[in-house]
Amino acid sequence: MRDKLLGAAAARPLLVVAALTVVLLLIVLSGATRNLPLDLLIRSYSAPEEGPQNCSLASPIQPAKDKLLGGLLSPAFDEPSSPIEPAKDKLLGGLLSPAFDEPSCLSRYQSAQFWKSSNHTPSPYLLQKLRSYEALHQRCGPHTDLYNKSIDQLRSNRSTGPLECNYVVWLQSGGLGNRLMSLISTFLYAILNNRVLLLSVPDDLHDMFCEPFPGTSWALPSDFPIKKFETRDFYGGSPQSYGNLLKNKVLSNGMDATHASLPAYLYLHLTHDADDSDKMFYCEDAQLLFQSFPWLFLRSNQYFAPSLFLVSQYNDELQKLFPEKEAVFHHLGRYLLHPTNSVWGYVTRYYEAYLANAKERVGIQVRNFPNAPVKFELMLDQVINCTLKEKILPDIKVEVPANLTTSGVKPKAVLVTSLQTGYFEKLRNMYYEHSSTTGDAIGVYQPSHEELQRTENQNHNTKALAEMYLLSFSDVLVTTAFSTFGYVAQGLGGLRPWMVLRPDNQNSPCRRALSMEPCFHFAPAYDCKAGRNIDKGTVVPHVKHCEDLDFRWGLKLFD
Repeated sequence: MRDKLLGAAAARPLLVVAALTVVLLLIVLSGATRNLPLDLLIRSYSAPEEGPQNCSLASPIQPAKDKLLGGLLSPAFDEPSSPIEPAKDKLLGGLLSPAFDEPSCLSRYQSAQFWKSSNHTPSPYLLQKLRSYEALHQRCGPHTDLYNKSIDQLRSNRSTGPLECNYVVWLQSGGLGNRLMSLISTFLYAILNNRVLLLSVPDDLHDMFCEPFPGTSWALPSDFPIKKFETRDFYGGSPQSYGNLLKNKVLSNGMDATHASLPAYLYLHLTHDADDSDKMFYCEDAQLLFQSFPWLFLRSNQYFAPSLFLVSQYNDELQKLFPEKEAVFHHLGRYLLHPTNSVWGYVTRYYEAYLANAKERVGIQVRNFPNAPVKFELMLDQVINCTLKEKILPDIKVEVPANLTTSGVKPKAVLVTSLQTGYFEKLRNMYYEHSSTTGDAIGVYQPSHEELQRTENQNHNTKALAEMYLLSFSDVLVTTAFSTFGYVAQGLGGLRPWMVLRPDNQNSPCRRALSMEPCFHFAPAYDCKAGRNIDKGTVVPHVKHCEDLDFRWGLKLFD
């Protein structure tokens, strides 16, 4: 009897330990840690100071935990295998140069981890061209000997013909979306003409983008001879503009400029309000004339790349650069546009907190234009009808309260970007108050709501750029027709979005884009060889009219 009592007493500590282990296990499995405060969830990411750079946003490696819980669980069961997704190519198929210090610009090599895998491969010729351009920019960039020689020519107030280094200087116009589209177009123009791209960076864009070219800068230095570009000399009607010099017969597209007395530079006005003389820029004879000017200053708020595909002297080069026509912005945007670490922090913190664990990410971008407003209720109906009709989002059970059985199910995350909060609030309440017909849990999020567009405000532009990138990480994208904000997101993400149309006389709330390229809204109709206006959307198979415009002069690249 005594032996039995001693045996029972000896077993009690083991039973207590087992009971405590089970209690702890139940606490863990019940999700007791899921109510962490948001400030712990939205944590800043810091790159490791030493060792190889890791481009993922995963947490630091923790010591391996005992999966058998100290022998509590039996090892006799098969462990399910979870496929490990292969690491994505941080150089984007050779598009990016590896010659950068990674921590100085985290977005350059980390963006690939967030974008959907792209089946749009850059051509070997484009990769070769970008490496050649980088070498050119290093030779001719600010404060090099060749740059200084070109500056001496600029100070002389007259052109002496083309130099070893020739430049095109980008001048800003419009909101952030317009600026980025025109910047990509200007870079394409630069590489087609062996020119160096330099930027007059406005105050509201300072410290927003990393330098895209290794070992040099794309920003005009502070000692550049021309100090002010927001003056009459660099807008429509400028005495120094190509269009005005053409009208006044100081220049002509067919002139022999080799011995002519030419101004030191030429201003190209290519915004939406460019007149017919300015639009003669798209004539082949004009491109030959421009070769006589080492300095071109170009202002645009348009994605004018499609019209470069209608200039026959560029045909062979563009075919080799972009055999896939709808990937022009996709490749050049991913090559050129890298948010600085401060902007990238907005992007990654928001993504980790709200989007990272979703089984699917849906981006919805809503823009209401002040010069052509649509009532909120009508635009909301268009958005909801589009997402339900195209099965982007599930319908709801109106009579049934929110589903109580979605615990443990990964939600579908809906990211709404808009200047107003109304669209976000309606969608959030729709899925918060009712069950979805599919049983999916739908989380709706909106990073900011500025109410008004404030292009001249850097904080506003920082949020806008961060939200463009967040939208580009979507699996499915819904944008507003005519919106350049949406164009940038779809181009970076390699997405063909559903475009929500204005409710005026439309049979459908939205239309699927047939190309991920942006639209050139105000493209020229004048045919230089024919000497009259023609339908530019019928000249070549890969340049057609945009799907999201009611008027006929917008142009877009297609495959």
